[in-house]
Amino acid sequence: MKNEELIPLEDFCHYYNVEIAFVQSLKDSGLISITSSERSLYIELDEMPQLEKLVRLHNDLEINLPGIETICHLLEKVEKLQHEILQLKNNSAKHAAQSF
Repeated sequence: MKNEELIPLEDFCHYYNVEIAFVQSLKDSGLISITSSERSLYIELDEMPQLEKLVRLHNDLEINLPGIETICHLLEKVEKLQHEILQLKNNSAKHAAQSF
């Protein structure tokens, strides 16, 4: 992993005004991943959109960790269902085209 792709956890927490413990609790819940290197903690660049979304839920909407976990779980289910619907539509279109 290149250093340019890692953001120090302390810098992130300072910028977004969140406690390090909150971000670590998101990691402990499996909602994000944190990389450790040389006794420091880092956030990978590709984790940023998810982490920013979770911080906004926490700060802007004052949602606690169990609420955030529930929201993430429900959003995952919705995404899976949307994928299944798309597959069913594609299969239906294929069968309709074959019957002509």
